[in-house]
Amino acid sequence: MLGLKLPTDPRWVNIVEKNIDEILTDHAYCEQKAASTAISLIVSFPEYTELIQEMVALSREEMGHFKMVHDRIIARGQTLGRDRKDLYVVELMKFFPKGGSRTNQLIHRLLYAALIEARSCERFRLLSEELQDKDLAAFYHKLMVSEAGHYTMFLKFARQYGNLDEVNQKWQDLLEYEATIMKDLGKNETVHG
Repeated sequence: MLGLKLPTDPRWVNIVEKNIDEILTDHAYCEQKAASTAISLIVSFPEYTELIQEMVALSREEMGHFKMVHDRIIARGQTLGRDRKDLYVVELMKFFPKGGSRTNQLIHRLLYAALIEARSCERFRLLSEELQDKDLAAFYHKLMVSEAGHYTMFLKFARQYGNLDEVNQKWQDLLEYEATIMKDLGKNETVHG
């Protein structure tokens, strides 16, 4: 369903289980960045009323997810660690050229967001199926369902606002590119890395 060209090696969960606190910190920041992305789309493209309505709802939901993860960190007797660069996102954002028409800029941002959500969904599915901590596995199952909805929403808007054939080709090209990034990742206790 997600269309990812290179699935995550299930052994990534073994890396995560050795340092749950690290994945929770990284995950918390991913949720915060997702909320920031939604707000940024509102600021950058205010003329797209339907998009704005969905981004308002998304920013609230993502901050709710941030709180849920933060609460788990606190329950573990920890504090939120410092944010660090998401190498996956840094590399992903190199794919589309900068600039171009406002429509192209919007389409590219929507496709990036769709792919980030799709990869998060895939990773959360793995965590929900493979984690030994059944409570945490159930937590990630709930979030997996949510991420799938976000992925399809962003892709739907890209197809709605752009030329369908062009958007579909860009999506396939981005998926191929993302697979090359993923070959070097999956070795850290981060949501995408």
